[in-house]
Amino acid sequence: MGNWLQSINHWLRGALLSLGMIAIAGGLIAVCSLPALALPRITAEQRLFLPLSLEFLGAYELPTQEFEQTRVGGLSALAYDRQRDRFYALSDDRSEFAPARFYTLQLQLNQRDSERPEIQQIAIESVTLLKDETGQTFARGTVDPEGMALSPVRSLWISSEGVTRANIPAFIKEFDLQTGQALRDLPIPEHYQPLREESQQVRGIRDNLGFEALTINPGSYGTIGLEPFRLFVATEAALAQDLDATAGETRNRLLHYMIDAGQITSPLRRTPSTLVVSEHLYPLAPPPAQTIAHGLTALLALDQGGHFLGLERSFGVDGFTVRLFQLATGGASDIRDRPSLQGELRGVAPIRKQLLLDLATLGIRLDNLEGMTLGPQLPDGSPSLVLVSDDNFRSEQVTQFLLFRLKGLK
Repeated sequence: MGNWLQSINHWLRGALLSLGMIAIAGGLIAVCSLPALALPRITAEQRLFLPLSLEFLGAYELPTQEFEQTRVGGLSALAYDRQRDRFYALSDDRSEFAPARFYTLQLQLNQRDSERPEIQQIAIESVTLLKDETGQTFARGTVDPEGMALSPVRSLWISSEGVTRANIPAFIKEFDLQTGQALRDLPIPEHYQPLREESQQVRGIRDNLGFEALTINPGSYGTIGLEPFRLFVATEAALAQDLDATAGETRNRLLHYMIDAGQITSPLRRTPSTLVVSEHLYPLAPPPAQTIAHGLTALLALDQGGHFLGLERSFGVDGFTVRLFQLATGGASDIRDRPSLQGELRGVAPIRKQLLLDLATLGIRLDNLEGMTLGPQLPDGSPSLVLVSDDNFRSEQVTQFLLFRLKGLK
């Protein structure tokens, strides 16, 4: 009897084992037979761009005012100082209402609703006049400051876009954050220098369309002293020799500099150890219909992997149109050796772009947005993005700040 029970037990174990193996084999066959579409697929575009999105948190209008005998306005660039929790706002005044200058601002958030903080108030704390290498404020009509970024050594790099008809040259200079004194400037390649033949401009930055956008690699923020950092500057529109009516796009240029981060304490040393690393084609999106002005107004470096935000602004009969693009420079061709970007550009890979936000979808009246920076960290830990408008010192325009939550940036 015991042998018989033992035989039955062995038989049951074998049968159950066989059934288990069959089930496992069937499961493997089922898994292997799943269609390829069931597996997550990553497109080339997803690998190229960051998974960014923006949440609009509100707008704030800075009241029209005078501050320390200057007219507050023309704010064309914005930089955030994380150490001080302050913003620096550059006025593009050509010394008409006061000498060229930047303001120090304190932005206060209303955090009663931690999920949707808003700008409660923006207070002007101080104004700093910009000075040339001789220590004098810039004379009227000699400078047109447009782009600005805070450097690792706590100085400000500022670009003047240049006004060809008024003989205002473009420049990229470093200024002392405390005194506004010019410390050094960057060499600008020859093909950016305006050149006229008879009555026609044939080369260089066009009138009021030069170095509008400037940014510094965020990997350098907080680094003091020794390591070089990267600075990027781009034209608002195409150079004279790059205009091509048949191209279907405006071909801007973006310059990539490597700069010695050593502290400059005297304007006597004006030429830093500098290298132009590369130059890239920035394809400006076609302007809307009936556009009067159209260009790239701000750049913001997001990481060390070649990801940026680009702010493109247009003005026409229907007012302002503003779009934010994510940019990827990885794989973009170096065009330093191309004196002209006209015609078919075989073998030239441009900076890749992806629309992040058309600000028309916000449902608010937009002004002349020209400045952009990452701001303070929001209560949920995500970074904020702040935009500012240039009111052109016109009574019908406003100084507008827009606050966003930037999602997807590590």
